[in-house]
Formats: sequence, C-alpha cells, structure tokens
Amino acid sequence: MVDLEANMTRFVRGACPHDCPDTCAVITEVRDGRAISFKGDPDHPFTQGWLCAKVRPYLDRVYHPERLLHPLRRAGAKGSDEWERISWDEAIQEIATRWKAIIDEHSAAAILPYSYSGTLGLVQMGAASERLWNRMGASGLDRAICDAAATTAVRATLGAKWAPDAAQLLDSRLILVWGHNPASTSPHSVPFIRQAQRNGAKLVVIDPRRTRSARSADLHLQPNPATDGALALGLTHIIFRDALHDEAWLEANTIGWRELRDRVQQFPPDLVAEITGIPSDVIEQLAHDFATLAPAMIKFSDGLQRHGNGGQTIRSLLALAAVTGQIGKRGGGVYYSASDYVHWSAEAVGHRAECPPVPRTINMNRLGAALTGEASDPSIMSLFVFGANPVAASPNSGLIVEGVLRDDLFTVVHEQFMTDTARYADIVLPATTQLEQFDLHRPYGHRHLQLNQQAIEPLGEAMSNWDLMRRLAEALGYDEPWLQQSAEEVAAEIFDASKPDNPVLANVTLDQLYRDGTAPLTFDATTEVPYSDLTFGTPSGKLELYSEKITRYGLDPLPDYHPPAEFEQSTSNGDGLILLSGAAHHFVTTSMANQPDLVRREGAPSVELNPADAAQRGIRDGDTVIVENERGSCQLIAIVTDDVPPGVASSVKGHWAQYSPGARNINWTTSDALADLAGQSTFHSNVVTVRLMNPRDGQEPTP
Repeated sequence: MVDLEANMTRFVRGACPHDCPDTCAVITEVRDGRAISFKGDPDHPFTQGWLCAKVRPYLDRVYHPERLLHPLRRAGAKGSDEWERISWDEAIQEIATRWKAIIDEHSAAAILPYSYSGTLGLVQMGAASERLWNRMGASGLDRAICDAAATTAVRATLGAKWAPDAAQLLDSRLILVWGHNPASTSPHSVPFIRQAQRNGAKLVVIDPRRTRSARSADLHLQPNPATDGALALGLTHIIFRDALHDEAWLEANTIGWRELRDRVQQFPPDLVAEITGIPSDVIEQLAHDFATLAPAMIKFSDGLQRHGNGGQTIRSLLALAAVTGQIGKRGGGVYYSASDYVHWSAEAVGHRAECPPVPRTINMNRLGAALTGEASDPSIMSLFVFGANPVAASPNSGLIVEGVLRDDLFTVVHEQFMTDTARYADIVLPATTQLEQFDLHRPYGHRHLQLNQQAIEPLGEAMSNWDLMRRLAEALGYDEPWLQQSAEEVAAEIFDASKPDNPVLANVTLDQLYRDGTAPLTFDATTEVPYSDLTFGTPSGKLELYSEKITRYGLDPLPDYHPPAEFEQSTSNGDGLILLSGAAHHFVTTSMANQPDLVRREGAPSVELNPADAAQRGIRDGDTVIVENERGSCQLIAIVTDDVPPGVASSVKGHWAQYSPGARNINWTTSDALADLAGQSTFHSNVVTVRLMNPRDGQEPTP
C-alpha cells in the first residue's frame, strides 16, 4: 500500500501496462489521494511527453462508474448477469475449497489458468502467471495467440528478437512497413518514420487495407491477404536474377543462401503478380529499390503472421532482408521486436524446479475446443481468467461460450470490469488498474526498462494479480516464501538473478529505476546496431536461411509459400470474402472498448467492403449485414469503401459482444485452427459470406 500523503500533490512515475510496443513512460499527478492527471513523460526519449488516443483518457478508466469494486458470486444461471456481493474471505474460501476437491478427484491438471496481455509486467503478469500455478501443478498454457510464429521464425533465422532504436530509422533510405499499421499500434515510432521521409527516405506500406499508415506512404501496395510470403520470395527472385545480391556477405554470414536462390526460382514476377494481385512491373521496381536504396529497413509486426502460413511468411521477409546484406547495418535490416535484449531468469520468475512437472500444456487458441472435450483425462473442471477476455478476444468465440456454459465448469474471473468473459463466471473478483499496483516492464518496441510505481490506493476492494495469487496460495496451504513476497520483492529477486546473464543491464540499477522511472539498456559500438558484429545466436552462429530447427515443426527448412488451407477450401464458390480483423485505433484488443468516448470515436462495429463486392450483394453504405461462416455469425454495419480491395472485408477487433448488435462480435467467425509454426493463431485466415439482414434474422433489410 502507498501512503496517500493527504493534502499533498505528488507526481508519480509509471508505465503504460497495455500490449503495445511503445510501453510509454507516464507521470500521474495525485492530489489528496486521487489521480487528477495522467500524461506522457516529456523526458523519455521514446514517449516524448505524449500518449496515444487509447491511453490519454486513462483516468476515465480508473474512475469509470462501472469498475468492479467488490467480489461477486453468480446468483442466477450462467451468463444471466445476476450477481450477489460477497466478501473477499468468502470468495477465497470458496475457490480454495472447490479447487481442493477438483485436485482430489481429477488432479491439478483439471485446473487451467488463462492469462495474457491485458496487463503486462514482470510481476502482475509474469510471476502471476507462473508461481502459484507451477506450485499447484495446474495445466500449462501455450500463449501462442499473438506472436508465436514470428518469434520462432526470427529466433531460428537470426537467433534473437533484437530491434534497432527507433532513431536508427533516420539512417534508412527505404522503409518497408509490411502488414503493420504503426499509426495505430506503435504511434511513437511514427515521428521517426516521418522524419526519415523528410530526410529523403521512401516509405512503402504493404497492406491489403488502406490504413492510417498507408495514407502517408510514398507507395501503398495492396496484396491479396496471406500472399506476403510469395511477394517477398518474388522480390528475392528478382534480386538474385539481376545480380543485386551481396554474394560475399551471404557466403560469409549465412547458411543456405544457394538453396534459397534455387527456391526463389519458383517465384518469377509474373507468377507472383498472379498470386498477389500486384502488377509485375511494380514488383520489379520495388525489388530494385530495395536492393539499391540502401540501407533499407523492413518494419513489421504481429498481424502479418496471423495466417495459416504465418511462420513461412516471416521467414521469407527475413530472407529478403538478408540477400542484399542489409542486416547488421545502421538503418537496414528488420525492425520487429526488442524483447530478447533482456532475458528474465526463468527460474526466478516461476520457481519451476521446486514444483511438480507441468502435467500438460493447452494452446490458448484452442480454448473452446479444450473446454468442449479436446482436453480430456482429465477434462478441464476449473478455468481461472485474468489479464484476458477470451470470449471477446479469442478465436471461435461461440465454441468458447459453449464451453464456459458447462454446468460442471467452475470459472473464476479477475477483472476490472464485467467483460464478456466475466459474465459467464461463477465468481468475479475486482482487479486493480496500473495506478493501483507496482510493476517492472520490459518493452518490446524500444530499449529501456520502465518501473511503475503505485500512485493511488486500490479503489473499493480491488486487488492486484500478484496479491490475489498470494491470497490463493495461503488458502491452499502453500507455505513457500516466494509465494508471499511483495511485488517489489518479486521484481528485485528476478532482476538480481537476471542481471549477471544480461550485458544490457550492466549499467541499470533498481535504485535508478525507482528514482527516474526508466533506464536505458546498455549498448556499445558493437551492439548498438542489431547483429552488427555478424554473430547470430543460431546453432551455426550464422544467419540461417536454411534452418534445421524449423524442420522440427514439420516445415520446409527454406522459406516457402503456400496459401492457407481455409482459403483453398472455402473460396472455390466465388462468394467468400477474406475477413481481416486488424487492430482498432482506440482500443488495445478489448481493453478500453467499454469507455463510451473511445467507443464513439472508434465507431459502431462495422465491416468495410469494396464497392464491387457490395454491389454484387446488393449492399449499400450504412446497411446492416450478417457476416457468417460455419463457425458463427455477427451483425455489422457496412462501410462501402475502396480502402479494401475486391475479395477482402475488414472489421476491427476489440468490440465487446455485449455492446454489439446480436451480442456477438467478429470472433464468432474467426478460426481456432493453428498456423504452420509454433501453434500460432490464424485470425486472418477467415473466409466469410456477407449478406443483408433479412426477416429470418429478426430485422428487415435496410430500405
């Protein structure tokens, strides 16, 4: 707890906790125990004093009239939204009693903790997702919903997820923003991109949809969805064909470049044009620009690999960056994630060596399937959700709802609001916001550590993730001291255990973080530019274009392209549209999607359709339509626009089902099939039909 220091004004340094690469440094002004302003830290070199549209009104979230402030027990049927208030003691006792009975009858494997990135941080998400559950011997969770394919591809090819400082974009002559909309999802990188353009760099955005980022590009290419891998291999084909590659660099620093050269012979420009829908002369010009406007940077993010062929797509982009020797050069290479610069000690985070073996691991993308029978021996008998809203945010939501409606499933949700998931719980527990808790953050979009100091006392009876884990551990009779540390002690233990194995932490201290709120990682002339020493953390020590590691996942060791299976199976009748569900500008997935002003700014749940597709279906702008496939359906408002090409529909993710027409969102249609690599989600490999509402749907078509 913090000392409120009544009758005083204090300024408390913190960090944005949401799933965004920017991890902004923030300053909260607190007067008489109440937060009165929330602003970006002007002294932080990346945040630079401003916050995104999502987080600027953060105090509206903290003091939202619908914040959950007390424990609740279900008082009616599951999903009925009928509740009775109970005490924390009652809630903890009921959970512990139910869990002990489940463990006795089925084993701890029947209990599944489900958490993700609603609140990031070393303590409130890292340790909270590990320590109690390891000690219990509960089922493990494969957190593959976001970046699994790209992470695996980058590590197999380059050895680690390292990224440049954003200022290094100012040295680029060509920037390819590929399948990425930083104006909405990494806004603090955008000023560096704009300055690079003013310096003469050419900005090319490759995205099927005309996004905010695409509108300011020098060139916007709109490939058919999931054909990015073919485009990258086609560009590489031209670079080899025209002898624009750096053969000496490839010979010295890579494994498999000759095999790659042979592979890309299968992707000549005319074929790639047919696959991607981009004219061959445009492909030719881009290949020459990439090879000659050096240094060239490929900036991509996670949406690109949420397809059935996501892993090989990322491998193809990495190969393109390598063939001209761009990797390791200032202003060149790839800009994806900086998250591997710091490796937290896994043992210090989870104390797994002191715990039972993990009995099994369940892929979070298959939650609905797991709850409805895919996980057996034992079946999942209890689900504990925190930092996540799977009913609204995870694929195949209808199947998840079917699972959480099971009478024999005991569901507990720890949340700030009554989300779509919380409505199906048996017990709902109130969670703190970032202003009410302590944490330490490792950003993945810049190269600083961020400390979040608690600014205000928890509202009502809200409790942090970590403090809840401490209460549950005590109630279950676990007496290990590492289950009762304070959040500050957890962070200190992990930091101290990790520092000796992390050279970038050499000049970072916890005292510095407590004083300044942020600390830059330590780089020198040989490490400032990623991979500049041309030593890669792969088995060979070289950049592995041919990767034996990749074969362990059943993939070709060379980058390759195949269309996602759903596209081949579902578009043969010509009526299907590929539905993309990219990030909203005003939400972080489903976080913030219950704040009225942000919902108003984002607009009603809608689907963008190309004019040709809309006309073919008799749909006009503003019509209410049904978007559906074999998994489910939802109601959306049609926006007719050439921002999407023919054959493509687009609907932003994040809208809550309970606030959407028909009480469903687009994830009632998305697939829970897994991608080619690492169990990755396949949100964008989603073929749907779109039609006008009709009387069968309970509403007449719009006149």
